[in-house]
Amino acid sequence: MTWKLFSLLLEASLMTILVSAVSILMGLVMAIVLSGLRMSGSRVADAGAGVFISFFRGVPLLVQLLLIFNLLPVIGITLPSLATAIIGLSLCTAAYQAENLRGGFEGVAPGLIESAEMAGFTRMQSFIYIRTPIALRMTFPALVNEAILILKASSLVSVVGLIELTKMAQNLSASTYRPLPIFAAAGVIYLAINLVVAAIGQRAENALPGLPGK
Repeated sequence: MTWKLFSLLLEASLMTILVSAVSILMGLVMAIVLSGLRMSGSRVADAGAGVFISFFRGVPLLVQLLLIFNLLPVIGITLPSLATAIIGLSLCTAAYQAENLRGGFEGVAPGLIESAEMAGFTRMQSFIYIRTPIALRMTFPALVNEAILILKASSLVSVVGLIELTKMAQNLSASTYRPLPIFAAAGVIYLAINLVVAAIGQRAENALPGLPGK
């Protein structure tokens, strides 16, 4: 394994980090919306969000990516590989994060909601300013774990033509006929990234304020 080959892997890992970070953030926003729909009191909204979550949790990510990659051109939408990869990962992680958040939302003390309503908060304001921050705090470890899972799952986005860490390792392995050191190096890079994410998550969790009543 030469430094030139390793530097190519490091460069490709930046794409892995970019795709994963954007997808995780977009997925979190969608997850909050999905959780809100499930708790909206509307049977239609609850059912629609439930179908979305069931589909993207029940269908393998690889199949989801291939469906999106082949479906968009059929309906006249042409996107670069980067956008397609982000859409696929975002939709998938949104479904998982929504289920994580639902537990957090259900764990919010009813008394806090009643106090917010007495203070003049609307239902939407209570959801945004009271329930969501508490739910995020309660489910933070699960959300960090989901971020790590998405980082690893990003290795699948090569099927839509994006050259990230795994795809670069495959290309280098095919051109050098030295798969073992190249994939070992890729594995080390993945491990390093995930260890950094876990460490940042732990420090962020320790820095977060405690939950009300605790």
